[in-house]
Amino acid sequence: MSNAPQIRIPATYLRGGTSKGVFFRLQDLPEPCQVPGAARDKLFMRIIGSPDPYSAHIDGMGGATSSTSKCVILSASSQPDHDVDYLYGQVSIDSAFVDWSGNCGNLSTGAGAFAIHAGLVDQSRIPENGVCAVRIWQANIQKTIIAHVPISNGQVQETGDFELDGVTFPAAEIVLEFLDPSDEGEEGGSMFPTGNLVDELDVPGIGNFKATMITAGIPTVFVNAEDIGYQGTELREDINSDPVQLARFEQIRIAGALRMGLISTPEDAIKRQHTPKIAFVSPPKSYKASSGKEVNASDVDLLVRALSMGKLHHAMMGTCAVAIGTAAAIPGTLVNLAAGGGERTAVTFGHPSGALRVGAEAQQVAGDWQVTKAIMSRSARILMEGWVRVPADTF
Repeated sequence: MSNAPQIRIPATYLRGGTSKGVFFRLQDLPEPCQVPGAARDKLFMRIIGSPDPYSAHIDGMGGATSSTSKCVILSASSQPDHDVDYLYGQVSIDSAFVDWSGNCGNLSTGAGAFAIHAGLVDQSRIPENGVCAVRIWQANIQKTIIAHVPISNGQVQETGDFELDGVTFPAAEIVLEFLDPSDEGEEGGSMFPTGNLVDELDVPGIGNFKATMITAGIPTVFVNAEDIGYQGTELREDINSDPVQLARFEQIRIAGALRMGLISTPEDAIKRQHTPKIAFVSPPKSYKASSGKEVNASDVDLLVRALSMGKLHHAMMGTCAVAIGTAAAIPGTLVNLAAGGGERTAVTFGHPSGALRVGAEAQQVAGDWQVTKAIMSRSARILMEGWVRVPADTF
């Protein structure tokens, strides 16, 4: 048995959008964890409480969901004309693995607010009252995000009256701009990796489905709800309580990942749980959200349900919302057709917790679709700050 003492590491527990994560300044991490590698992964797994065969995260800061098993590192930016570098790690709940393959759009909101709190934004750029445009370099996907953070009396304003479905209490609105989000960075490639707006996706042992596969915000595989036996009004318990259906979704996700060139073999998917996402869409229908709130068909353009880390998300991942807004802006995709077709610059979509509006600016250049910007509003709030503690022999 180990009797190593615990060490403490400065940290901030922060909600961003409909997610929560443990935020760190790079210089506050133990020296072996200031660079990518096994030591950093072991530290983050121990902080979150993974791998956990009980799927409860009792002995860690995680919440045993994809929305709450996250860690973030911020540092002064290495890029010109940016304030901070933002690196995101999605910690697996039940396996010894941290996925660095994508961004968290929800915690991008928190990255902007935390950057100011942590003293990583030049004081001369922060107004006494107004809005600070924090220029974020998203290091996982090599993209720029601008977070428009409200400032009151020289400090981040966290309270307000902006309501976000999936978050219990109102807060101050933060507008996010995802610039040129249509490429996954290190892997390169087209916004539509297969070259098609809609493909026939063959899933061995499952069937053949129409699919829109897009890399905007985060690689996402969209299928029609009706084609896989759903209405598009489903809530978490309708999906997550059925292991057979979850396994089917994973097979669809793997088939999409292979077609998109994100993995070489089906076995590679276990080390790429965060991307791509799998989502299903349908035309507008009225339903009751998980809070009991009525969502009327007349209030939304389409319905979208998305899975993250193998489970139906309780609301919508921010990066997947970028993919939704982008695909909706391009005539002929499954997302666009579910919304009624035609040219669009914004859509409001229904998700399990309510509705969300997202905008995107897309254009066709030399036959290829490009998106210059996606925009949506979220909020962020510090829940706790101080230190996290881990046994000294963790890494």
